[in-house]
Amino acid sequence: MAKHKLFKLGAAAALTVTGVSALTSLKTVRAASFTAIKRVKINYLPGKSLNIWTNYNNGKFMGYRAKDGTIWNVAETAVDKKGNLWYKVGTREWIEARYTVDVDKDASAKAENAKQNKLANLASKVKKATKKKAKKPQKTSLTAAQQALKNAQAAEKKAKEDIAKAKAEAKAKKVKKAKQIVNTAVKKTKTKSVQASSKAASVVALAKEQVGKPYVWGAEGPDTFDCSGLVQYIYQHAAGVSMPRTTYDQVKVGQTVPLDQLQAGDLVFWGSETAPYHVAIYIGNNQYVNAATPEQGTILQTMSSYYKPTIAKRVL
Repeated sequence: MAKHKLFKLGAAAALTVTGVSALTSLKTVRAASFTAIKRVKINYLPGKSLNIWTNYNNGKFMGYRAKDGTIWNVAETAVDKKGNLWYKVGTREWIEARYTVDVDKDASAKAENAKQNKLANLASKVKKATKKKAKKPQKTSLTAAQQALKNAQAAEKKAKEDIAKAKAEAKAKKVKKAKQIVNTAVKKTKTKSVQASSKAASVVALAKEQVGKPYVWGAEGPDTFDCSGLVQYIYQHAAGVSMPRTTYDQVKVGQTVPLDQLQAGDLVFWGSETAPYHVAIYIGNNQYVNAATPEQGTILQTMSSYYKPTIAKRVL
Protein backbone atom coordinates (compact mmCIF):
# COMPACT_ATOMS: atom_id res chain seq x y z
CA MET A 1 0.00 0.00 0.00
CA ALA A 2 1.31 3.49 -0.88
CA LYS A 3 2.37 5.70 2.01
CA HIS A 4 0.82 9.17 2.47
CA LYS A 5 2.17 12.31 4.07
CA LEU A 6 -0.50 14.62 5.52
CA PHE A 7 0.14 18.32 6.16
CA LYS A 8 -1.67 18.23 9.52
CA LEU A 9 -0.86 19.98 12.79
CA GLY A 10 -1.02 17.36 15.55
CA ALA A 11 -1.01 13.60 15.91
CA ALA A 12 -2.33 11.03 13.47
CA ALA A 13 -4.90 10.01 16.09
CA ALA A 14 -7.03 12.99 15.01
CA LEU A 15 -7.94 11.06 11.87
CA THR A 16 -10.65 8.44 11.61
CA VAL A 17 -8.95 5.58 9.76
CA THR A 18 -10.70 2.57 8.25
CA GLY A 19 -8.78 -0.69 8.75
CA VAL A 20 -5.48 -1.56 10.40
CA SER A 21 -3.58 -1.55 7.08
CA ALA A 22 -4.70 2.00 6.37
CA LEU A 23 -3.64 3.08 9.85
CA THR A 24 -0.13 1.72 9.43
CA SER A 25 0.31 3.56 6.11
CA LEU A 26 -0.47 6.94 7.65
CA LYS A 27 2.36 9.34 8.47
CA THR A 28 2.16 12.95 9.63
CA VAL A 29 4.80 15.59 8.90
CA ARG A 30 5.70 18.89 10.50
CA ALA A 31 4.46 22.10 8.90
CA ALA A 32 8.06 23.16 8.25
CA SER A 33 8.55 20.32 5.77
CA PHE A 34 6.51 22.13 3.09
CA THR A 35 5.30 25.60 2.18
CA ALA A 36 1.78 26.18 3.57
CA ILE A 37 -0.35 28.91 2.03
CA LYS A 38 -2.87 28.92 4.87
CA ARG A 39 -4.25 26.98 7.87
CA VAL A 40 -7.82 25.74 8.09
CA LYS A 41 -9.96 24.09 10.77
CA ILE A 42 -12.45 21.33 9.94
CA ASN A 43 -15.96 22.78 10.51
CA TYR A 44 -18.14 19.77 9.67
CA LEU A 45 -20.52 18.20 12.20
CA PRO A 46 -19.77 17.82 15.95
CA GLY A 47 -18.31 14.38 16.58
CA LYS A 48 -18.17 13.62 12.84
CA SER A 49 -15.27 13.46 10.39
CA LEU A 50 -14.73 14.77 6.86
CA ASN A 51 -13.84 12.39 4.02
CA ILE A 52 -10.38 12.74 2.44
CA TRP A 53 -10.19 12.21 -1.37
CA THR A 54 -7.46 11.31 -3.86
CA ASN A 55 -8.26 14.26 -6.14
CA TYR A 56 -10.51 17.31 -6.42
CA ASN A 57 -12.03 16.09 -9.72
CA ASN A 58 -13.64 12.63 -9.70
CA GLY A 59 -11.41 11.60 -6.79
CA LYS A 60 -11.88 8.47 -4.71
CA PHE A 61 -12.44 8.24 -0.96
CA MET A 62 -9.09 7.25 0.60
CA GLY A 63 -10.55 5.33 3.54
CA TYR A 64 -9.76 7.85 6.26
CA ARG A 65 -11.16 11.17 7.42
CA ALA A 66 -10.30 14.46 9.12
CA LYS A 67 -11.99 15.01 12.51
CA ASP A 68 -14.21 18.00 13.11
CA GLY A 69 -12.25 20.77 14.86
CA THR A 70 -8.76 19.62 13.78
CA ILE A 71 -6.38 22.11 12.12
CA TRP A 72 -4.67 21.40 8.76
CA ASN A 73 -2.01 23.06 6.65
CA VAL A 74 -3.02 23.78 3.05
CA ALA A 75 -0.37 23.32 0.34
CA GLU A 76 -2.49 24.06 -2.72
CA THR A 77 -6.01 25.14 -3.76
CA ALA A 78 -8.08 24.05 -6.77
CA VAL A 79 -11.59 24.40 -8.20
CA ASP A 80 -13.44 21.34 -9.54
CA LYS A 81 -15.65 21.16 -12.64
CA LYS A 82 -18.70 22.21 -10.59
CA GLY A 83 -16.99 25.35 -9.29
CA ASN A 84 -16.38 24.01 -5.76
CA LEU A 85 -13.16 25.02 -3.96
CA TRP A 86 -10.83 22.23 -2.65
CA TYR A 87 -7.74 22.22 -0.42
CA LYS A 88 -4.73 19.91 -0.82
CA VAL A 89 -3.63 18.73 2.65
CA GLY A 90 -1.17 15.98 1.75
CA THR A 91 0.91 14.55 -1.08
CA ARG A 92 -2.30 13.59 -2.88
CA GLU A 93 -5.00 14.17 -0.24
CA TRP A 94 -7.83 16.68 -0.83
CA ILE A 95 -10.74 18.01 1.28
CA GLU A 96 -13.69 20.22 0.37
CA ALA A 97 -13.08 23.84 1.42
CA ARG A 98 -16.74 24.48 2.24
CA TYR A 99 -16.41 22.32 5.36
CA THR A 100 -13.52 24.39 6.78
CA VAL A 101 -12.85 27.84 8.24
CA ASP A 102 -9.64 29.86 7.97
CA VAL A 103 -7.79 29.63 11.28
CA ASP A 104 -6.22 33.12 11.02
CA LYS A 105 -9.51 34.74 10.03
CA ASP A 106 -11.36 32.91 12.81
CA ALA A 107 -8.77 33.98 15.38
CA SER A 108 -8.98 37.63 14.24
CA ALA A 109 -12.76 37.60 14.52
CA LYS A 110 -12.60 36.08 18.02
CA ALA A 111 -10.07 38.71 19.12
CA GLU A 112 -12.28 41.50 17.80
CA ASN A 113 -15.37 40.05 19.54
CA ALA A 114 -13.45 39.74 22.80
CA LYS A 115 -12.39 43.37 22.63
CA GLN A 116 -15.92 44.52 21.85
CA ASN A 117 -17.30 42.48 24.78
CA LYS A 118 -14.68 43.90 27.13
CA LEU A 119 -15.51 47.42 26.03
CA ALA A 120 -19.26 46.81 26.46
CA ASN A 121 -18.73 45.39 29.98
CA LEU A 122 -16.61 48.37 30.93
CA ALA A 123 -19.21 50.84 29.61
CA SER A 124 -21.94 48.98 31.50
CA LYS A 125 -19.96 49.23 34.76
CA VAL A 126 -19.45 52.95 34.23
CA LYS A 127 -23.15 53.45 33.59
CA LYS A 128 -24.10 51.55 36.75
CA ALA A 129 -21.53 53.44 38.83
CA THR A 130 -22.80 56.79 37.52
CA LYS A 131 -26.41 55.90 38.38
CA LYS A 132 -25.48 54.75 41.86
CA LYS A 133 -23.48 57.85 42.69
CA ALA A 134 -26.17 60.17 41.28
CA LYS A 135 -28.43 59.26 44.24
CA LYS A 136 -25.82 60.58 46.68
CA PRO A 137 -24.22 63.56 44.95
CA GLN A 138 -20.78 64.06 46.47
CA LYS A 139 -17.76 65.75 44.98
CA THR A 140 -15.50 62.76 45.51
CA SER A 141 -18.01 60.33 43.92
CA LEU A 142 -18.49 62.61 40.92
CA THR A 143 -14.73 62.81 40.41
CA ALA A 144 -14.46 58.99 40.51
CA ALA A 145 -17.27 58.62 37.96
CA GLN A 146 -15.64 61.17 35.67
CA GLN A 147 -12.35 59.35 35.93
CA ALA A 148 -14.05 56.03 35.19
CA LEU A 149 -15.72 57.60 32.14
CA LYS A 150 -12.37 58.93 30.91
CA ASN A 151 -10.87 55.49 31.40
CA ALA A 152 -13.74 53.94 29.46
CA GLN A 153 -13.32 56.44 26.62
CA ALA A 154 -9.59 55.79 26.53
CA ALA A 155 -10.20 52.05 26.51
CA GLU A 156 -12.74 52.43 23.69
CA LYS A 157 -10.28 54.50 21.65
CA LYS A 158 -7.51 51.94 22.26
CA ALA A 159 -9.84 49.07 21.32
CA LYS A 160 -10.81 50.81 18.06
CA GLU A 161 -7.16 51.43 17.23
CA ASP A 162 -6.29 47.79 17.94
CA ILE A 163 -9.19 46.57 15.79
CA ALA A 164 -8.19 48.87 12.90
CA LYS A 165 -4.58 47.69 13.20
CA ALA A 166 -5.62 44.02 13.28
CA LYS A 167 -7.83 44.52 10.22
CA ALA A 168 -5.02 46.27 8.34
CA GLU A 169 -2.54 43.51 9.20
CA ALA A 170 -5.02 40.79 8.24
CA LYS A 171 -5.74 42.53 4.93
CA ALA A 172 -2.04 42.96 4.15
CA LYS A 173 -1.40 39.31 5.02
CA LYS A 174 -4.29 38.18 2.84
CA VAL A 175 -3.06 40.28 -0.11
CA LYS A 176 0.46 38.90 0.32
CA LYS A 177 -0.79 35.31 0.33
CA ALA A 178 -2.96 35.97 -2.72
CA LYS A 179 0.04 37.37 -4.60
CA GLN A 180 2.12 34.35 -3.61
CA ILE A 181 -0.57 31.98 -4.86
CA VAL A 182 -0.88 33.88 -8.17
CA ASN A 183 2.89 34.03 -8.66
CA THR A 184 3.22 30.30 -7.95
CA ALA A 185 0.43 29.49 -10.40
CA VAL A 186 1.97 31.72 -13.10
CA LYS A 187 5.39 30.14 -12.56
CA LYS A 188 3.95 26.63 -12.86
CA THR A 189 2.01 27.61 -16.00
CA LYS A 190 5.12 29.08 -17.63
CA THR A 191 7.16 25.99 -16.76
CA LYS A 192 4.51 23.65 -18.18
CA SER A 193 4.23 25.81 -21.31
CA VAL A 194 7.99 25.69 -21.91
CA GLN A 195 8.05 21.93 -21.36
CA ALA A 196 5.09 21.41 -23.71
CA SER A 197 6.71 23.56 -26.42
CA SER A 198 9.95 21.59 -26.12
CA LYS A 199 8.14 18.25 -26.39
CA ALA A 200 6.03 19.49 -29.31
CA ALA A 201 9.19 20.51 -31.18
CA SER A 202 10.63 17.02 -30.61
CA VAL A 203 7.39 15.42 -31.85
CA VAL A 204 7.44 17.53 -35.03
CA ALA A 205 11.13 16.78 -35.71
CA LEU A 206 10.75 13.03 -35.27
CA ALA A 207 7.54 12.98 -37.36
CA LYS A 208 9.34 14.64 -40.27
CA GLU A 209 12.10 12.02 -40.04
CA GLN A 210 9.55 9.26 -40.74
CA VAL A 211 8.39 10.75 -44.04
CA GLY A 212 9.05 8.27 -46.87
CA LYS A 213 8.70 5.09 -44.80
CA PRO A 214 6.17 2.46 -46.04
CA TYR A 215 2.60 2.05 -44.79
CA VAL A 216 1.76 -1.40 -43.42
CA TRP A 217 -1.54 -2.02 -41.68
CA GLY A 218 -0.96 -2.83 -37.98
CA ALA A 219 2.72 -1.76 -38.07
CA GLU A 220 4.13 0.17 -35.08
CA GLY A 221 7.58 1.15 -36.49
CA PRO A 222 10.32 1.88 -36.60
CA ASP A 223 10.55 0.98 -40.32
CA THR A 224 6.85 0.70 -41.25
CA PHE A 225 3.68 2.24 -39.80
CA ASP A 226 -0.05 2.51 -40.00
CA CYS A 227 -1.65 5.85 -38.98
CA SER A 228 -2.17 5.16 -35.27
CA GLY A 229 1.08 3.17 -35.02
CA LEU A 230 2.97 6.25 -36.26
CA VAL A 231 1.32 8.46 -33.61
CA GLN A 232 2.08 5.96 -30.85
CA TYR A 233 5.74 5.64 -31.94
CA ILE A 234 6.35 9.42 -32.28
CA TYR A 235 4.78 10.39 -28.96
CA GLN A 236 6.60 7.64 -27.05
CA HIS A 237 10.06 8.31 -28.48
CA ALA A 238 9.90 12.11 -28.85
CA ALA A 239 7.87 13.14 -25.80
CA GLY A 240 7.87 10.11 -23.49
CA VAL A 241 4.06 9.91 -23.68
CA SER A 242 2.44 6.47 -23.83
CA MET A 243 -0.49 6.60 -26.26
CA PRO A 244 -3.15 3.92 -26.86
CA ARG A 245 -2.70 1.80 -29.97
CA THR A 246 -5.85 2.59 -32.02
CA THR A 247 -7.53 5.75 -33.30
CA TYR A 248 -10.65 4.76 -31.31
CA ASP A 249 -8.68 5.13 -28.07
CA GLN A 250 -6.24 7.88 -29.12
CA VAL A 251 -9.12 10.28 -29.79
CA LYS A 252 -10.07 10.00 -26.09
CA VAL A 253 -6.69 11.36 -24.92
CA GLY A 254 -5.96 15.05 -24.33
CA GLN A 255 -8.04 18.19 -24.67
CA THR A 256 -10.29 18.94 -27.64
CA VAL A 257 -9.24 22.18 -29.43
CA PRO A 258 -10.81 24.11 -32.34
CA LEU A 259 -9.33 23.36 -35.75
CA ASP A 260 -8.54 27.06 -36.23
CA GLN A 261 -6.38 27.05 -33.06
CA LEU A 262 -4.07 24.14 -33.90
CA GLN A 263 -0.52 24.09 -32.52
CA ALA A 264 2.45 22.03 -33.66
CA GLY A 265 2.33 18.59 -32.04
CA ASP A 266 -1.50 18.40 -31.89
CA LEU A 267 -3.34 15.34 -33.24
CA VAL A 268 -5.97 15.66 -35.98
CA PHE A 269 -8.59 13.01 -36.67
CA TRP A 270 -11.00 12.21 -39.51
CA GLY A 271 -14.46 10.75 -38.86
CA SER A 272 -16.67 11.03 -35.78
CA GLU A 273 -15.33 11.28 -32.23
CA THR A 274 -16.83 7.90 -31.39
CA ALA A 275 -15.49 6.19 -34.53
CA PRO A 276 -12.51 8.02 -36.11
CA TYR A 277 -10.92 6.24 -39.06
CA HIS A 278 -7.65 8.18 -39.51
CA VAL A 279 -5.17 10.23 -37.42
CA ALA A 280 -2.20 12.50 -38.22
CA ILE A 281 0.31 14.74 -36.42
CA TYR A 282 -0.03 18.48 -37.09
CA ILE A 283 3.42 20.10 -37.59
CA GLY A 284 2.42 23.75 -38.18
CA ASN A 285 1.98 25.94 -41.28
CA ASN A 286 -1.26 24.13 -42.15
CA GLN A 287 0.65 20.83 -42.66
CA TYR A 288 0.55 17.38 -41.09
CA VAL A 289 2.51 14.11 -41.23
CA ASN A 290 0.60 10.83 -41.50
CA ALA A 291 0.92 7.20 -42.55
CA ALA A 292 -1.62 7.64 -45.33
CA THR A 293 -2.14 4.53 -47.49
CA PRO A 294 -0.13 1.52 -48.72
CA GLU A 295 0.37 3.40 -52.01
CA GLN A 296 1.46 6.70 -50.45
CA GLY A 297 3.28 5.51 -47.31
CA THR A 298 4.22 8.05 -44.64
CA ILE A 299 3.92 11.53 -46.15
CA LEU A 300 3.69 15.23 -45.34
CA GLN A 301 0.46 16.84 -46.52
CA THR A 302 -1.22 20.25 -46.51
CA MET A 303 -4.69 20.87 -45.08
CA SER A 304 -7.40 21.29 -47.71
CA SER A 305 -11.13 21.90 -47.69
CA TYR A 306 -11.53 18.71 -49.75
CA TYR A 307 -9.90 16.47 -47.13
CA LYS A 308 -10.19 18.37 -43.85
CA PRO A 309 -9.94 16.76 -40.38
CA THR A 310 -12.99 16.87 -38.12
CA ILE A 311 -11.45 16.65 -34.63
CA ALA A 312 -8.28 18.04 -32.99
CA LYS A 313 -6.74 16.93 -29.69
CA ARG A 314 -3.95 18.55 -27.65
CA VAL A 315 -2.01 15.95 -25.66
CA LEU A 316 1.12 17.94 -24.72
